[in-house]
Amino acid sequence: MTSEIITAASAGTWDLGDLTVNRVGFGAMRLTGSAAFDLGTPSNREQSISVLRRATELGVNHIDTAAFYFSSIRSANELINRALAPYSEDLVITTKVGPARDPSGAWITPARPDELRGQVEENLRQLGRDHLDVVNLRLMGQESVSEHFGALAELREAGLVRHLGISGIKARHLAEAQAIAPVVCVQNRFGLDSRTTDADDILRICGEQGIAFVPFFAIAGEGREKGVHSAAAAPATDDVLLAVARAHGATVAQVRLAWTLHQGPHVLAIPGTGNPDHLVENVAAGALRLSADEVALLDSHHTGG
Repeated sequence: MTSEIITAASAGTWDLGDLTVNRVGFGAMRLTGSAAFDLGTPSNREQSISVLRRATELGVNHIDTAAFYFSSIRSANELINRALAPYSEDLVITTKVGPARDPSGAWITPARPDELRGQVEENLRQLGRDHLDVVNLRLMGQESVSEHFGALAELREAGLVRHLGISGIKARHLAEAQAIAPVVCVQNRFGLDSRTTDADDILRICGEQGIAFVPFFAIAGEGREKGVHSAAAAPATDDVLLAVARAHGATVAQVRLAWTLHQGPHVLAIPGTGNPDHLVENVAAGALRLSADEVALLDSHHTGG
């Protein structure tokens, strides 16, 4: 790819309700260390702040975060507040509620419906906001979302939340949530190496209904969601991926992101990093245009789990 500085606008835009965002955004989980769930290796605070500021300079106006993204001495929300407040009018910050961790970092029982207000208020305090732009309900194995999503819909009516999304879902959960309140985005695991029939169905349904589909771990390995940080957690690289990357003068990670964005105009990318060079590369991936043959080739050599 060209060495010129490419901005997040290169991938186009999508609307989250009445909020317009560039399709290449930023995931804040990695800002606190090697992962948000690793309490042993805190990140460099000033570098994390610098990465956030550089992201907005590159046109990123969609940042994904959560109050449970923290390490021993770092909080993603606090870093965002320190780096970017007072916030620009076009910056959209998306948060997640549902999961919960105690101060030691251990996962505890997910929030009950009546506890979601406290989680929303925690995000408000940490970010220094009077309302949250988008809040995703992150499912933690629930068969039904009606009580939890209904509680968030009440907070939306109260003005604490502007728009609602849902994460880690099956298609039936989306229909159930939509019967309660509008859904502007779905966050599910999805990537070149992690496609399933369910994931493809939700991708299609979101496109048909004008809902943003926001994959997480699009360039990460199978172990990433569980906090595994070893060679086994890294995504596979094969000759096909390498050939496509070389043809474009790009990295394999950029090809993975470009493939994700090629899945539809409603697909948003939220790659996360604490490395300023990787940030520039991730944003530049939005300008990488794969041919139909290249997309088909990649599809034929990668099947979901």
